[in-house]
Amino acid sequence: MARITASKERFATSEYTAKGFVTSLAVLGLVCTAAWFGYAQIFTKGLERLPPKVCDGAVDRQVVIRTLPRTRTAEEGASQRYEREDLMFSCHVRTSAGSILSGMARVEDASVQQWLNHYGTSTDGDAVRVSIGGVEASAELDSSSGSSSIYIPCVPRGVRAEEANESYAIIAEAGVIGNGRFSGAKLRQAVTDFTYQLTKHTYALAECRNPRTLPEELPRYEDHA
Repeated sequence: MARITASKERFATSEYTAKGFVTSLAVLGLVCTAAWFGYAQIFTKGLERLPPKVCDGAVDRQVVIRTLPRTRTAEEGASQRYEREDLMFSCHVRTSAGSILSGMARVEDASVQQWLNHYGTSTDGDAVRVSIGGVEASAELDSSSGSSSIYIPCVPRGVRAEEANESYAIIAEAGVIGNGRFSGAKLRQAVTDFTYQLTKHTYALAECRNPRTLPEELPRYEDHA
């Protein structure tokens, strides 16, 4: 009888120890999960805490998130200048990790061919390009910054009638300084989407004569490889 009692006691002790071990693992798991969640919220959600539209409403936050790496904090800002054909709008997003996404759109007295001569090729003569409805986009294939440019014809408000027959356009360029969230084709596409939204915002500010309906987004580069 004593042996049976001792055996039962050992079994009960073992069962209690096993339950305690499982409980400890569960508690440890919860602590680790909470710690990781806290780390993620504090150190990696800086971009998610930006306004839904950054730079005075010019660019969707999701485009910025697709372009820049995760970061603890981020700040955004914009500046603009109005003076006939000197209209300019710029946008930047800086992260605490040192990456910067910046772009500028402005009215230029330039034809699409002049734009292509300047932006349509990289230093190695290698660039990718798409167009739709008169909107042109180009990105350098050899650029680690995802450098891209957009061209949209526009005769802005304030240009005199005798000047209106010249080639005016909104031209924008943008890129990443430091690390991007991705590299290669993904970065080029993300920066181009940023540049296009910046250009559309400036196009609206310019109050272009005979304004065109701009597409919601540009064709993807891979569709025109």
